[in-house]
Amino acid sequence: MQQLSGLATQRGASVTNIVLIIMVLGIATKLMVAILPAQIGDYQLTQLLSGELKEANENNDTAKQFVERVNKQLSINADYDTTAEDVFVFTDKKAGQLAIHKKYEVTNNLFSNIDIVNRFEDDIDMAAAE
Repeated sequence: MQQLSGLATQRGASVTNIVLIIMVLGIATKLMVAILPAQIGDYQLTQLLSGELKEANENNDTAKQFVERVNKQLSINADYDTTAEDVFVFTDKKAGQLAIHKKYEVTNNLFSNIDIVNRFEDDIDMAAAE
């Protein structure tokens, strides 16, 4: 019988490996908790802006009316910190042909003084709103 020594006889994971796996899983979970809500919020905001833009273009609303409707909808959605002026700028202000460029960022704390900055940028026009 041949006798093996050292690492060749070890079976299973060592305490160091288990601690490292727990640390990696903890960091991955913390990243998901910091990033996922911002991504979901951007999706919801994009859907809101697309829907309001489509309705504004169908009704031949002006840019000012569109901004008022978006601000009202943001207030209804209890997003009191966000205003339409902070989130987008118009690329086309013609009534019935409104188009916007959405650009904003969301900062979330990861650990102590380390932040994750999520930047969102997108063009929403008549074709994208439909």
